[in-house]
Amino acid sequence: MGVEIIKIRSGMDFRKELAKAVRVLKSDGVIAYPTETFYGLGARADSQKAVERIFKIKKRKEFNPLLIIISSEDMLKDFVAEIPEAARMLIKRFWPGGLTIVFRAKHTVLPPLTGGTGKIGIRLSSHPISRAIVDMLGVPITGTSANISGDSPPTLADEVMDGIGKEIDLIVDGGKTEGGKPSTLIDVTTSPPRIIRDGAIPSHEIEQYI
Repeated sequence: MGVEIIKIRSGMDFRKELAKAVRVLKSDGVIAYPTETFYGLGARADSQKAVERIFKIKKRKEFNPLLIIISSEDMLKDFVAEIPEAARMLIKRFWPGGLTIVFRAKHTVLPPLTGGTGKIGIRLSSHPISRAIVDMLGVPITGTSANISGDSPPTLADEVMDGIGKEIDLIVDGGKTEGGKPSTLIDVTTSPPRIIRDGAIPSHEIEQYI
C-alpha cells in the first residue's frame, strides 16, 4: 500500500482533514507536512520507536540532534530544564516563526532528540498546518526536513514523494512552501546566547535581543 496524501486546499476545514495525520502520529507513524520554510518530517517526540524511524528514513547519524515543533509555549515545560531570560525575549519577538531555540533539555527527553548533547532545539512554527497538527496531537513532533540527510530540503509534496515517499506513512500536501533558508538556530544555554546557524531570521535582527 502506497503512502497516503492529504491535499489541503485554500479555505477548507483543514483541521478535519488533519485528523488522519494525527491518527498516523498516534500510532507511531511518520508524516511529511509543510512548515514556514520547507516540508518537515514528523514523528511524535515522546515515542522512541517513532523517533528512531526518522533517523532510519533520513539515514541520519545518531549524534545529530532532532529539533521539535510545538504549538504553544506551554509545551516547553515538558522538554526544557529552564527558560533563560534571553530566551524569553527571543520568544516574545520571534515566535511563532523561523527561529529554533536550543535549550538545556530535561532528563526525560528522549536521547535521540538531543544527540547526546543534553540540549533540545525547539520551534513554535508560524505555519497554520504544522501548528494545527501539533495542537490536535497534544504532543510536539520532530521538525527535521523531509529528505535524506545531505539532499536538498523539499518545498513541494511531490519532492517529498520522489525522495522518501516509500518510507513514510502520509504526506500532508499544503502546496509550495516558502523555501529560502532553514530556521535560524540559537543556543541559549550559553551566556550570551550563540547563533549556531544563520537562517530564515537574519542574525542582525536577533543580535538586538541578546
